[in-house]
Amino acid sequence: MIFSRGTAAALPVASLPAAPTSIPAASLPNDDREAARRYKLAADQGNADGQANLGFFYSQGRGGLPKDDREAARLYKLAADQGNAAAQSNLGFFYSRGRGGLPKDDREAARLFKLAADQGNAGAQFNLGFFYSEGRGDLPKDDREAARRYKLAADQGDPDGQVNLGFFYSQGRGGLPKDDREAARNYKLAADQGNAVAQVNLGFFYSQGRGGLPKDDREAARLYKLAADRGDDAAQVNLGNIYRDGRGGFANDDREAARLYKLAADQGNVGAQASLGFLYSEGRGGLPKDDREAARLYKLAADRGDADGQVGLAFFYSEGRGGLPKDDREAARLYKLAADQGNEYARTALTRLGR
Repeated sequence: MIFSRGTAAALPVASLPAAPTSIPAASLPNDDREAARRYKLAADQGNADGQANLGFFYSQGRGGLPKDDREAARLYKLAADQGNAAAQSNLGFFYSRGRGGLPKDDREAARLFKLAADQGNAGAQFNLGFFYSEGRGDLPKDDREAARRYKLAADQGDPDGQVNLGFFYSQGRGGLPKDDREAARNYKLAADQGNAVAQVNLGFFYSQGRGGLPKDDREAARLYKLAADRGDDAAQVNLGNIYRDGRGGFANDDREAARLYKLAADQGNVGAQASLGFLYSEGRGGLPKDDREAARLYKLAADRGDADGQVGLAFFYSEGRGGLPKDDREAARLYKLAADQGNEYARTALTRLGR
């Protein structure tokens, strides 16, 4: 069987960003230990900004402080109760994740995000937009309100807001027109700030020549590498595809492709699992030829709806490979699932099976 993955589709952020910090005073030295000392002095006097910033330092383990989410949450609450927007946003983030000894409570997270967003906090506006896009925290699923919140955050330079606003433009969601140029513009703004998801999405646009950008595999590869080096799984898959195909100024290198696919597969990326399964089935990229491992990886991807995983697993059932029984009925079922997603190999295979 021969099938290959295309470049992964552009992705939204689809997660809450790391909790932001309050803006420190301009007079603080560029010294985390001294900053932490001064934040503590202010926090001990009940200063909300000091509490919010000291909480952030505890959440990150900065300034010689231990990483301590419980202490961060305590300090955020003290500042949030005084109306500090950054603390409200950060405390909401902790509730959304169940961090710092707090229960996972989307309703309380949404309440805090709204308090902070109403004060103009960009991170809270993004988070609230994300909650509206998902219908979380007892908020209605409302793409228009999500888009409005993303725009408020993006207009303040928030990279996560720019990414998701760009994604909404690329899809024509939230009452926005489908506008790849505006999507590309937002992705570039966020990518230039080092946002890994924006780098992946902008790279994808370059690989396709979308959004008024030239088709440029070299620039796509450069952007994918920036994001892949920061551990982004979608970037690892896309860069792996470029190495596998020998595009973007890179020589064909199955070993590097396999390495990148494994990094992404270990994060649960279904495209990487299917691609790595294919390399195991062929014994490529320095991997042993191992049909059982290929079947395992195909199944992981197929069970989560990945069309290439479904095709690979179906082929193995049709051949009785990888420790699977020969089962044309199961093969046809899986090919049908993939064909319904537009997979051409699956459509051909169904015809061959007379289905």
